[in-house]
Amino acid sequence: MSDILHIDLNCDLGESYGAFKVGMDEEVIPFVTSVNVACGYHGGDPVVMEKTVRMAVQNGTAIGAHPGFPDLMGFGRRDMKLSRDEIRACVQYQLGALYAFVRACGGELQHVKAHGALYNMAGRDLNTAMALAEAVRAFDSQLLLLGLPNSRMEEAAAECGLGYVSEFFADRAYNDDGSLVDRRLEGAVIHDSDLACRRVVRMVRDHEVETHAGNLLRLDCRSVCVHGDNAAAVDFVRQIRAALGQQGVEAANMRQVLGR
Repeated sequence: MSDILHIDLNCDLGESYGAFKVGMDEEVIPFVTSVNVACGYHGGDPVVMEKTVRMAVQNGTAIGAHPGFPDLMGFGRRDMKLSRDEIRACVQYQLGALYAFVRACGGELQHVKAHGALYNMAGRDLNTAMALAEAVRAFDSQLLLLGLPNSRMEEAAAECGLGYVSEFFADRAYNDDGSLVDRRLEGAVIHDSDLACRRVVRMVRDHEVETHAGNLLRLDCRSVCVHGDNAAAVDFVRQIRAALGQQGVEAANMRQVLGR
């Protein structure tokens, strides 16, 4: 039996753009407890943002902003050399854009999760992490910051007085230092849903995961990231929820998990 009674299931959504459809948003959203909505820089556009926020409100799903680097061509996965002020301004710009739709749809903004290269850079570089956390604090200090456990993001959140939620990636391999294995490397993305599900249960039950190098990494996470960008996504989310239920763990959004 796990000592964790509730855990959040988060998913990156709203990443379609114009005529290009990305993900299984409509199908996945009823089964997750929090969504990270793209804000137009790495994916998403105003129409998609509004539609995604409205779906979340209608389903009672907590809403988070998913800001990234201004890099549509690279889907926000390419490192960019921006100053701290530039990063802070880019994040604030995206938070404001998404909040316009959240407010118009009668919802609330729960959290912020950086996307792609911005996420990875903020995980390892304190200057980037501080820019991210400062942008969130300036916009709304009650927002939660979602990110890797024991990372620079967690350090920056503490420095800025922000609530922090550590997340576990069900379908991503980990390095020994807790960072995510580069997507360009073989085995970085786990496609076997049974294996991914076993990893989630192990993390919840034993607070550990086997790294890409075969070592054990200790983790304490209160949110699990599940991706909705393929046809098997819905079955995958259902499978994870069922497995967690067997461990006596219920799905709940981040504020419910933290009791805030």
